[in-house]
Amino acid sequence: MSRLWCIVASLTIALGLAQTNAAERPPASQCLAMAQTLPRVIFASIRTAARADEVTIRYAGHATYVIETPDGVRVATDYTGTYDTGGLPDVVTMNRAHSTHYTLNPDPRITYVLHGWGERGEAANHALTVRDVFIRNVPTDIRRSIYEDGANVAMLRNGNSIFIFEVAGLCIGHLGHLHHPLDDSHIAAIGRLDIVMVPIDGTYTMSLSGMSDIVRRLRASVVLPMHRFGTPLSDLLDRLRGQFAIDRRGEPSFTISAGSLPKTPTVIVLSGV
Repeated sequence: MSRLWCIVASLTIALGLAQTNAAERPPASQCLAMAQTLPRVIFASIRTAARADEVTIRYAGHATYVIETPDGVRVATDYTGTYDTGGLPDVVTMNRAHSTHYTLNPDPRITYVLHGWGERGEAANHALTVRDVFIRNVPTDIRRSIYEDGANVAMLRNGNSIFIFEVAGLCIGHLGHLHHPLDDSHIAAIGRLDIVMVPIDGTYTMSLSGMSDIVRRLRASVVLPMHRFGTPLSDLLDRLRGQFAIDRRGEPSFTISAGSLPKTPTVIVLSGV
């Protein structure tokens, strides 16, 4: 009887330690896990079984998209407080290329304010779960001349972040104020993307040629343009036509699930872009 008690006690302790260690580990990225099973590939979307869970995505303005999850979490990208987000966001992400991509005085009621830069020059490092959405970032560099005039160094390391939102079986990426091509290490860190939000100004971020190359390489099922300024949409669409379907919408928002992703990679142009 004593021996049996010892075995039970040992198993209980081992289970408790395993649970503690699991709690201490950051959440696993499903988008990375699925992408890393395919070595040396240009990541394509891996379609999952149809799910009832739908995510709503709405274009608010400039580089701000609002993502609403099945569990009611509201996320606003490159948040400044300028655009209507349909209610107070639970999570906001920011990048610091210009004041049109961040605010240092967000509404104090916002629970999670995620900067795409480190406060002391280090890379930002986010990996958190907010109810049904897992949020992480991939740091990129930024042209220092835009952020800090007169500096001698051309690029500021880790000044921007690509934010990735994993929810309802979808991998959603926001490229932020991207200033340079993505190398293999960036692509590996991003993993699979089903939906990607892409700046298409052609000047302040990257050339349309360079951004089109990135879009082709990421090969997301849905491409959502943003950050357009006066750039004719045709300049981007003509570069992608043939490899991507073009879907112009008369509304600023749409709902989507993992099971309803388009079979052909598609550029969706929402009202207001």
